[in-house]
Amino acid sequence: MNDLTLPMQPAQDKDVAKVITQVKPSRAKSAKRLAEIKELTHQDWLAVRNTGIGGSDAAAACGLNPYMSMLELWLIKTGRQNPDLSDGLMENAYSPLYWGKELEPLIAKYYTAKTGNKVRRVNAVLQHPDSDKSFMLANLDYAVNKSEVGVLEIKTTGEHGAKLWKHGVPLYVTCQVQHQLAVTGKSLAHVCVLICGHEARVYEIKRDELIINQLINQERRFWEYVQQDVPPPADGSESAAKALSQLYPTSQGEMIDYRDNDILNGWFNQLTEQKKLIDHHQHRFDFLKQQIQQVMKTAELATFANGSVSWKKAKDSVSLDTKALLKDQPELLNQYPQVRQGSRRFLVNTKA
Repeated sequence: MNDLTLPMQPAQDKDVAKVITQVKPSRAKSAKRLAEIKELTHQDWLAVRNTGIGGSDAAAACGLNPYMSMLELWLIKTGRQNPDLSDGLMENAYSPLYWGKELEPLIAKYYTAKTGNKVRRVNAVLQHPDSDKSFMLANLDYAVNKSEVGVLEIKTTGEHGAKLWKHGVPLYVTCQVQHQLAVTGKSLAHVCVLICGHEARVYEIKRDELIINQLINQERRFWEYVQQDVPPPADGSESAAKALSQLYPTSQGEMIDYRDNDILNGWFNQLTEQKKLIDHHQHRFDFLKQQIQQVMKTAELATFANGSVSWKKAKDSVSLDTKALLKDQPELLNQYPQVRQGSRRFLVNTKA
């Protein structure tokens, strides 16, 4: 159970907001230029990114990124998984990464028109100037040519991500920007976000030494996992589930006895109780759904005081009946084989 030996647990929102240690602002130092981007190939740039924690990694390293878990980030930083920044994805016109990259100069142009602040590319991977924080890197979208504003972070979001911006800058973006301010030594940053391709907003984020101190502590602990090659704890997210499937894709037939492990027995007992609750709630959900369906009959939409439900028939589709085809022409299976990798199934069995 080596993966349980380190004490760190995924951070929650309150871990960043809570004041644990009073930190006095110190005189900021300028960041080091670790690598010049124009001199790097795409693969070399990715390799440099994996030598530390960048701004876009900060929230995930602290367990605060809604899209990526600590465990998935650990896979990337240890070279077990390639980040979703490959050339192929960047050239895919259906990829948010592609459109984010293409729209970035236009959003920067809007920002300058809106604020009057001129911006410039940095074209370097920056590194924290303190040797004990050298794992902190930053790849800025733009620097702002104004003394009080040092960093401009540009974001694009679609309809699904727009809800995260409903009350201002999302926490995971705040972590990214505070990380950038920590690395650069700057005191103020602006975030310019384009929402659903037509609404642009500009937010101001001031340097906060308390948040930065918490980020540094959490990131340092995460980097210990990377250096020791020990996976951090999973957090229950879809990202963590995907990471576990990649980390342990197959079983080796080994049988492990945990009956004397109080911690794991406690987890198993909680797991079975939660499964019972899920089964109960699923049955209740299905019952209520069927009651409404029976009342709706052939209606397509039903509205209620607090919302609505729709019950529509999907369009008919035509697909190849491979079972019948192979029955008539079984030789086709040898001519056009397709191997689908099996996945491990996690089944819970309890004593009767």
